Amino acid sequence: MTTIDVVTSAAPGDQLGGDYTATALFESPADAVFDALTTPASLTGWWMGASGSGLEGGALTFRWGAEGALVMRVDAAQRAKLVEWTALASEPLDDWVGTTVRFEISPGETGGTRLDFRHVGLTPQLECFDMCKQGWDQYLPSLVGYVDRGQGSPLPAGGR
Repeated sequence: MTTIDVVTSAAPGDQLGGDYTATALFESPADAVFDALTTPASLTGWWMGASGSGLEGGALTFRWGAEGALVMRVDAAQRAKLVEWTALASEPLDDWVGTTVRFEISPGETGGTRLDFRHVGLTPQLECFDMCKQGWDQYLPSLVGYVDRGQGSPLPAGGR
């Protein structure tokens, strides 16, 4: 069984301005990580129900139950290198609007793939910070499990 390696950070006033950051290591190749970040079926397999286009210029809609949705514009989708989204709408909690989620993909130091994650604008000053940090702390390891073992731990359909 693989060890899931995700290291997170979010310290106010650090060199990254307090944005939530994390690093995840995968045994799988970079193309597999990229695909898990750009196809609605894969996004649903590790995060939450998704629809739309994960290609650059597209938009993705994520649903959490009947109460809300998150709409992300896909700013970048460079195969095996970079995926970046900007939140256009987030209901019922609008803290994410205008924030950017960035996934930088590179070769791992000892093989596999390294993912450097940064949620620009998700800082301790936001009301949702603690809840959102807990979410990323759960779903980034879910991404690793989905890519490396075919088994993520997404938000249950209709749940929160």
